[in-house]
Amino acid sequence: MSAMLKSVRGGDAPPRHFLELMDLEPAVLRRMLDVAGRAKRGELAGKPLAGKSIALIFEKPSTRTRVSFEVGIRQLGGDVVVLSTKDMQLGRGETPADTAKVLSRYVDAIMLRTDNVQKIRELAKHATVPVINGLTDVSHPCQLMADVMTFEEHRGPIAGQVVAWTGDGNNVAQSFIQAAARFGFTLRLATPPELAPPAELIAWARAQGAKVELTQDPIAAVRDARCVVTDSWVSMSDEREGRAESRHNLLAPYQLNTSLLKHAAPDAIVMHCLPAHRGEEITDEVMDGPQSVVFDEAENRLHAQKGVLLWALGLA
Repeated sequence: MSAMLKSVRGGDAPPRHFLELMDLEPAVLRRMLDVAGRAKRGELAGKPLAGKSIALIFEKPSTRTRVSFEVGIRQLGGDVVVLSTKDMQLGRGETPADTAKVLSRYVDAIMLRTDNVQKIRELAKHATVPVINGLTDVSHPCQLMADVMTFEEHRGPIAGQVVAWTGDGNNVAQSFIQAAARFGFTLRLATPPELAPPAELIAWARAQGAKVELTQDPIAAVRDARCVVTDSWVSMSDEREGRAESRHNLLAPYQLNTSLLKHAAPDAIVMHCLPAHRGEEITDEVMDGPQSVVFDEAENRLHAQKGVLLWALGLA
C-alpha cells in the first residue's frame, strides 16, 4: 500500500473492527452510544464522513440495515457503495480474503450482512480498513446498540435492570447475552431446550460477571422484567430447509401476547428487531400497544450505527 494510502487509512495501526460486543470494552461501547445520542440530537458538527467511502455488502436481504446505514452515512457526509453477492465475485468463488484486500484499496470501511460468521471473520482478518458486522448467523451487534439506546431513552440506565427474552435463542438473543455482560443488566431467556443459545456463550457471559438465567418457562422469564424482547421464529434458512412447521410447534408457547406481558413490570417496554410476523411470535395488541417501543428501536438503528461508524473510523 502506498504511503499516501497508509496515511488515509490511519498508518500501520490495526483497523477498529466492530464484529462482536464481546470484543470491546464497556467504555468503548459507551463512547459509541454517547456519539449516537449526540447524532440523534443534531449535535454533531459538520460532515465528519466527508471524503469517506463505505462499502455495504448484503448477502441477505435487508430493509432496516440497508436504509439505516445508507441514510446515516449520507447524513454524515460520506459516500456509499451498496453491493450484493450477485454484483460481486465474492458470490462467484472469490475468497473473503481477496475481497478484503481489494476493497481495502478502494473504501474506508466495509459493512457485511451474511449468514456465515466465518466469512466476516476472514474479511476482518485480511482487511486493512474497519469491518462492521451488519448481521451474521450468530450475532447482530448493531441491533443491540440500538436496543440499549432505546431502553435508556425510555427507562434510564440499563445497568441493574431485568431484560427478558422469549422465543428462539437466535443470533439476536446471542447478542443480548453479550450485551448483558458489557452493559450490566440481568438477562432471562425463555427458550425451548432445542433452541437454547450455545452453552459456551452463556459460560463466557457468566465468567464476565453477567447475570444470565435460562428457563423453559416464559412466565418465569418475564416476571417483573422492565423490558420484554422477542424475534421472528423462522429465518430464511429455516424456510429453505423445511424446518418452519416444527419450529412453530416448539415456539407457540413463547408467543409475546397480552397474557404473557401482564407478568412483566407494569412499566415494561416491548422490543422486537423486526421484521415481525404478527400473530406468530408477537400479537398485534402487543406490537401496537402502549408498551411497545418497536418503532423507536428501529429508528435508533440509524443513530446507533452513526456512533459505530465514527468510532470505527477514528472520528469519535
